[in-house]
Amino acid sequence: MLSTGVDEGLRAKRPDRIAGMFDAIAPRYDLLNRVLSGGLDQRWRARAIAALRLRPTDLLLDVCTGTADVALAALASSTPPGRVIGVDFSREMLRLGLAKTRRGRRGSRLLLAQGDATALPLAAGSADAATVAFGIRNVQKPDVACRELARVLRPGGRLAVLEFGLPASLRFRALYLWYARHVLPVIGRAVSRHQSAYAYLPESVGQFPPPEEFGLLLQSSGFPHVEVVPLTLGVVYLYVAQR
Repeated sequence: MLSTGVDEGLRAKRPDRIAGMFDAIAPRYDLLNRVLSGGLDQRWRARAIAALRLRPTDLLLDVCTGTADVALAALASSTPPGRVIGVDFSREMLRLGLAKTRRGRRGSRLLLAQGDATALPLAAGSADAATVAFGIRNVQKPDVACRELARVLRPGGRLAVLEFGLPASLRFRALYLWYARHVLPVIGRAVSRHQSAYAYLPESVGQFPPPEEFGLLLQSSGFPHVEVVPLTLGVVYLYVAQR
């Protein structure tokens, strides 16, 4: 599912090019998430947070936090963690996340830090739970990132990963691919004013491992117990894993 609208730096997932892309689209990122998903992105995040079974004493790590949507949603949930650390390599996304944190008065319980998913700035076994929402496919070495998540989680700690997939129904898959190839890039380019970002999105989804394969990757990275849950007919998959 290769696209001629994607430059080779993005296609190779060079960290500097991916971070630069997210810096560029950050001001309109939240708006596009809502529009392009029809608001379903908030429901998907809520499912991931609920799967973690958070406790008031927990430290939650949100990797590829972006503008801190998952982190803030976790703190606003019915069972919020005690603290959240959000890590992302896009400085502009973190700046906007910090502004949202201040508006929501969550600053005392949420720390945002610039960092790489393949070298997380946390000590081994220091987190009780972790999330990655729609970010693992943008990591150049997802196997290294998964091993890092296992390293920083305590034994028994839970991980929830949200990532786009391809619907199992061939009819619905054809409709979804048409939308992803022809509608999503046009809307994304018009709103974000970035030439490549929303052509990169459907291509990156097509290149990401299928659910069973990614589940096995999690198992081999230190998560022996992995549950794969399709959401919205397989447009998105929720991976729930235990350290």
